[in-house]
Amino acid sequence: MLKKELILQNPLRFLENETGDILLEGGFGAVLARAGVGKTAILVKLALNTILKGKNVLHISLDDPVKKLTLWYKEVFNHLTKQYDSIATNPIWEAILPHRFIMTFRVEGFSTSKLEERLTDLIEQNIFSPQVIIIDGFNFKEDVRASLSDFKRLAKKHSLYVWFSVKTHRHEEPGPDGMPAQILEVADLFDLVIQLQPKGKEIHIKTLKGATADSDQRTLLLDPATMLVRDSESF
Repeated sequence: MLKKELILQNPLRFLENETGDILLEGGFGAVLARAGVGKTAILVKLALNTILKGKNVLHISLDDPVKKLTLWYKEVFNHLTKQYDSIATNPIWEAILPHRFIMTFRVEGFSTSKLEERLTDLIEQNIFSPQVIIIDGFNFKEDVRASLSDFKRLAKKHSLYVWFSVKTHRHEEPGPDGMPAQILEVADLFDLVIQLQPKGKEIHIKTLKGATADSDQRTLLLDPATMLVRDSESF
């Protein structure tokens, strides 16, 4: 019952389709923001909600060590469940851990072929079989269309949902449709693009592409104190 309550509390549920997923199989999602604004926090929140539904998440970090990411998950989970007794929440935490696998790569050594090799090893040895992959720290500075096209092939082959973090920069002008420069040339490969926009002490979550990417979308904020997503009126 508590697990269901936690799933229903997810403010990003309005992005979900009729199957209860935010992306379609083989689909790409991106979370864009400047350094330190909260990309990893959003991705961890997305991962936890996915895990609570019983799906497996492979979180790949090209920046942070496993220990730091583990702390991220625990901290976000603690904030998410702080209103509940630990006697009730501890078993849920222990139950979801097998549904999460953290993997690290060096940025310069990361490629689709290397990921596919390690993914195949995990699946064939019955160690871990993900439904969702998060790639945190992927380099969007260079021409990445070929690499992303390879990732798209891999995602469709294994029926995966893939999320990327994308670091933007204050000084760079966005494209005519508001899409940041880092993803402008490959935006067609993404089904959903979310941007975190600091405004004073608030961090607004704006959908640039995908569900509700219009003027009528709900106003969501990332709470900088807890790194949780809230409706604007709940702050």
